[in-house]
Amino acid sequence: MLDGDDRTRPRAVGTLYSYFGSVRLIAERWAAQGRGHLREITRDDIAEAVDGLRGSRYSNAVSALRSFFRFAKKYGRVFADPTRGFKVLRKEVRPLDPMTDEEIAHVEQTAVRPAARLAVALAAVHAAREEAMRGLLLEHLDFAAGTITLDGHPQRMGALTRAALRACLAEQKARWPHTPNRHVLVSQQTAGTTRPVSTYFLKRQLTLQGVSLQRIRADRVLGEALATGADPLHLTVLFDLSPSTAMKYAELARRLLYDVIDQQANPRRHT
Repeated sequence: MLDGDDRTRPRAVGTLYSYFGSVRLIAERWAAQGRGHLREITRDDIAEAVDGLRGSRYSNAVSALRSFFRFAKKYGRVFADPTRGFKVLRKEVRPLDPMTDEEIAHVEQTAVRPAARLAVALAAVHAAREEAMRGLLLEHLDFAAGTITLDGHPQRMGALTRAALRACLAEQKARWPHTPNRHVLVSQQTAGTTRPVSTYFLKRQLTLQGVSLQRIRADRVLGEALATGADPLHLTVLFDLSPSTAMKYAELARRLLYDVIDQQANPRRHT
């Protein structure tokens, strides 16, 4: 997976870690049960291994096992693929309701490292996507003018973003003072290179701890829609959204605004 071959492209280090972590625990259980070879593993063993897993844990385990046994069959380690027929569940589309106080408190308690705090600030203030965070360069920051350029779109930096950037850059300078990397987010693996951090870098610090940057980003877009009269064109221009996505946010904002007006006009009906 890391190096690829003639038919498969190399995969990200984060994907490798994620798959290995899932497969290793399951394989160790099989070994403890006395299994001496992968050819002994059946569909029932796969079903038992993923039984009880839900949501992303189920999908990750199935994806990892399918990849593992495809490789094993390709190179003659097994005669048949016991994962055949097991499907990765599609993620359910979550409603774009505003974040709750409990969710916000969890984000504040979880995002303790400067890099994690910066990622949260970029999502909460600028509705930045993870790809834009990973690709953010020092050249995209202008502290004197108070601007930050994300995905080619200059924006006002703001006090929260400025503070998060300075804290992150200060930690980077203290840990890797001579790094040639011009990215704002730098890890131990990329400090000696010019590459951006892997997708797993933020996942390890936030997503695996129950913090979704996509959820924070969606909350920011919805907040803007509520504050500006649910104008889809404004959302499209400001956040670089597709027209259909902007309409979805605008429609939800109108519904929420209507509910508030209705509750104020008819308080008895809502008691």
